[in-house]
Amino acid sequence: MSHPGHDHREGAVERYSTRSHPEHVVLEIGDEMGALIVHTRPELHGVEVEISPAGRDGTRSHKEVLERRIEGRPAYTAVFDRLTEGRYTLWVDDEARARDVEVVGAQVAEVDWTASRANQRPATP
Repeated sequence: MSHPGHDHREGAVERYSTRSHPEHVVLEIGDEMGALIVHTRPELHGVEVEISPAGRDGTRSHKEVLERRIEGRPAYTAVFDRLTEGRYTLWVDDEARARDVEVVGAQVAEVDWTASRANQRPATP
């Protein structure tokens, strides 16, 4: 049986997040449901970005930053769909990195962290 994210050569295991993802992303949006794409630098590749509704910091879901291709170039993104219209907080390593990110129904919002401190992970002691 084949499992996504596994290389079946002897001794080799590939994590889902470490491979490039050339496939198209299908977003489920409409009416009061929107989507959010978070663009990051390569340093966050494989890192989980969490999202919570504004004011409800303990209610989180997450997506991994994956390598995708945009116009033939690598792009590192976390893609959230099926988000109820409203404001959200984005988290990395349990630290709020962006608050009041607005998602509008039937639309795709984007956050660009490619030139911000949001791409820096805290130093490990």
